[in-house]
Amino acid sequence: MEEGKRQKQIAGLLNEEMNLIFQRLGLGMINGGMVSISSVKVTPDLLEARFYLSFFQVTDVPAALHKIEEKHHEIKKELAARVRHQLRSIPVLKFFQDDTLDHVFKMEEIFKKISDDKPPETNG
Repeated sequence: MEEGKRQKQIAGLLNEEMNLIFQRLGLGMINGGMVSISSVKVTPDLLEARFYLSFFQVTDVPAALHKIEEKHHEIKKELAARVRHQLRSIPVLKFFQDDTLDHVFKMEEIFKKISDDKPPETNG
């Protein structure tokens, strides 16, 4: 289903504010790797916000996700303070790993393997 205009506005606002919160709380760098918010999806009723996080050179992604979950209350409290004038209620925050890049790298490896395995064409 197509995302509504209000959903996109809220998602953009939450993305912007959450990036600032991550910087302030030191969640941008975890275990020597970088964590960034790749996208935010808001449900049509605006009651839930799903944050898709991209992990770059993070050795233990589940542990990093757990560390972010542990700070959930602090994150939500700060987010509420920042957006209290734009939103009536703060949505439920959920964090997920965005593994899109992993799929891209796997597909590139597969295509490279296929092209390496292919016998050379002869014009004859």
